[in-house]
Amino acid sequence: MSGRVYRLHSTLELPLEDVQTYFDDDPELPSEIQDVDVTRRNNTLILKAVAADGNLSKYTPTAQLKASVTETRVYEEEPPRAGGPWDEEEEEIPSELVEFACFKGDRETVLQNTALQYPMFEVLCDIALLAEKGALTAIVEDDGDLKARRIVEGEDRPASIEVVENPQHDGNGGNGVNWRDNKFIS
Repeated sequence: MSGRVYRLHSTLELPLEDVQTYFDDDPELPSEIQDVDVTRRNNTLILKAVAADGNLSKYTPTAQLKASVTETRVYEEEPPRAGGPWDEEEEEIPSELVEFACFKGDRETVLQNTALQYPMFEVLCDIALLAEKGALTAIVEDDGDLKARRIVEGEDRPASIEVVENPQHDGNGGNGVNWRDNKFIS
């Protein structure tokens, strides 16, 4: 297993039906993942990796993606702006309630557990390429190299990593607690 996910932030939203179709179409999964169990508990969608390696203990929690499921009214056309009292009769615009899978949050919120974490991140990237709304940004290590990944509204975008000095953490312990000389700790 190569790779590690250091930073991850996601604001992805896509129809739940698209996620289900993605897994129903038997996608090409990373070699470390045999299958993905898709479970829904109330308003939470859980996508859990099933290890291809039989040596991984059945008690080892494998990586899982978590998304909240929300209902959103989708209109066939843009609803008109509210007018004044002179509007005689409002025409109802055709619409439907659509369930969306929302992969929103940082690494621990969206991508949980460390076993098979990087392969499951690759699955998340495939799902992100299907999303028409939201973005996925990440810093990962792949074969010893740090890489940035950014997908915005279903499209791969250029990304880079910039290392900068943070003046707040210059080693002087300016705002932190000095644990070595703390009179409350003996």
